[in-house]
Amino acid sequence: MGRTKMDTDHEMTDSPTLTIAGLDEQKSMSLLELNQLIGSLIMTPATQRQWVTAELSDVSPRRNSHCYMELIQKDDGGVQLAKARAVIWGNLYPTLSRKFEAATGQAFATGLKVMVCVSASMHPVYGLSLVITDINPAYTMGDHLRRRREIIARLASEGILECNRSLQLSDVPQRIAVISAPQAAGYGDFVNQILHNPYRLLFKPKLFPATMQGTQTAQSIIRALDEIAAQQDEWDCVVIIRGGGATSDLQGFEDYDLAANICNFPLPVIVGIGHERDTTLLDYVAYKPVKTPTAAAEWLIAVGRSALDRLNERSQRILQIVSERIAAQKEQLSYYSGILPMAPLNASRKHAERLNKAILILTDISGRRIAPAVRALDIAVSNLRTSAQNAVVRQKDRITAKEQLLSALSPQSVLNRGFSITRANGITVTDASALTPGTQIETTLAKGTITSVIN
Repeated sequence: MGRTKMDTDHEMTDSPTLTIAGLDEQKSMSLLELNQLIGSLIMTPATQRQWVTAELSDVSPRRNSHCYMELIQKDDGGVQLAKARAVIWGNLYPTLSRKFEAATGQAFATGLKVMVCVSASMHPVYGLSLVITDINPAYTMGDHLRRRREIIARLASEGILECNRSLQLSDVPQRIAVISAPQAAGYGDFVNQILHNPYRLLFKPKLFPATMQGTQTAQSIIRALDEIAAQQDEWDCVVIIRGGGATSDLQGFEDYDLAANICNFPLPVIVGIGHERDTTLLDYVAYKPVKTPTAAAEWLIAVGRSALDRLNERSQRILQIVSERIAAQKEQLSYYSGILPMAPLNASRKHAERLNKAILILTDISGRRIAPAVRALDIAVSNLRTSAQNAVVRQKDRITAKEQLLSALSPQSVLNRGFSITRANGITVTDASALTPGTQIETTLAKGTITSVIN
C-alpha cells in the first residue's frame, strides 16, 4: 500500500534521522527550471507594456550598447518602498534618450522621476528585470530634484545661499577637519593622498566621524560640524567626503538643515561626495564642490602648490633684485676705490684755489666798500653828538619853563598872594550855604592856620 503524507510526517517526527532513500524520494527542480517557471508566471499580458512612474537610480549607459538602471519608489519621508532592475536595449536607447533630452532639456540620468513603458522579463541567467520600451517626456523631474530646487530657492530667499562661498580661504589650508565615515575607503584615499603628496606639503587632517549613509546622515554631519565650530580657530577648512555607491544612497545629503548649516558655517567647506556623475544639494552651497574624495585631496594640494609656486617666484625675484643691487654696489665700490687715493689731493687743491679767489675778492671789496662806509660812519657819529647836545639843551629849557609854571600854580604860591583855604571836617568849603551854625572850620593861610566855629 502507498504511504500517505501524514504517515511520512509521523515517521519524520518519531525518527531522529533521515535515510538516504528518504532524500532520494524528495521531489526537486533545478534553478533553471525554477526561473523558467517564474518567467512563465510573470510574462503575461498583465505585466507587458505597462506605464509605470518611478525615480531613476544608477543609470549606466554603455557606449553603443544597452543602458542599465534601477527604478525606485519612495514615500514622502524619502524611505524607499520599491526597487527593480531595468534596462533599455541598445537598439532603442539612443532614440529614447534623444527624445527625452529634446523634450525636457536634460539628459536621461539618475535622480529624475519618469514615466516609462515597461515589460516584465525573467531571464534564466540574469534574473528578473523590466525592459523599457518607451518614455513619456512630460513626466520628467524626480521628487528629490524638485525638493532640491525648493531648498535652494529657500536658502536664496533667506540670503544665505552664497555665504560659505564668500568666505576667504587661507593661502595654505593645512589644518583640515575631515567629516567622513572612519572605515570608508574614500577617507583612506583622501588621507593617503594628502599626506604623501609629491610636493611634501605639510597637511594636518583630523577625522570627525559621521554616518555617511541612511536616514541619520544629515544629523550626524551636523553634530560633527558643531564640534568643529566649537574649536574653529584650530582649523583652516572643513572637508566632507564620501566614496562612491548607489545614487540612492546619497539621499541623506538632500537635507535643508544640513545645507543651511554649511551655508552659515564660519569656515570654508569642501565637499567631495560620490562618483564623477553624482551631484548633491551640498554641491550648491559649499565653498568648493568637487566630485570625489580624491578630487578634494587633489584640490587642496593644488592650492598649496599654487602658494608654494608664488613663494618660489617671489623668492627668485628677491634673489634677482638683491643680486642686481650687489652687482651695482660692487661696480660703484670699484669706481670709488680707483678715485679715492687722489680725492683728498684734488679736494685740497680745489679748496685752496677757492680760498685764494675769496681773499682777492675780499681785498677788493674792502678797498671799494669798507673805506667809504667808515667815512660815512665818522660823519654820522659827529652829527649824532651835535644832535644829542642840542636835544639835551632843548629838554633842559622845557623842564625849566615847566618848573616855573608849576611853582606859579602851586597852592603855596596862591596862599602867598593873600588867598586862604577853608575846610570843614577835612573837606574844602566852596559854598557858604553848606555850613550850619556850630560847624567848626579850619582856615589855612600862607603862614599858619585859624580854627573857627560858625554861629
